[in-house]
Amino acid sequence: MIDITINKTDSGVIESFTISGHALFANHGNDIVCAGVSAVSIGAINAVISITGITPDIEQGKDGGFLSCGIPTNIPAETRERIQLLLEGMVVSLETIERDYGKHVTINYN
Repeated sequence: MIDITINKTDSGVIESFTISGHALFANHGNDIVCAGVSAVSIGAINAVISITGITPDIEQGKDGGFLSCGIPTNIPAETRERIQLLLEGMVVSLETIERDYGKHVTINYN
């Protein structure tokens, strides 16, 4: 099971997310659920870096079963808004994967 945790402030701003586990939908190298979650999350991080020039605080596990991303707090408001839009798009895509493959992916909000 892939566990995704989206951490938001009281005002609803996404400040970080963590993804851990493996979907076990198919054999390693053929798991479309793992591939989808990885593509969406890494794609969002790459978009944040490319579009805003901000590099999030990123931690990755050696086996590919862990990703943590935190957004720095000391950034201009306009940049933060752009990052939020990108992360909200990521969440929509992850929710779609959860809807279709809920036995293999779960999303929690803190």
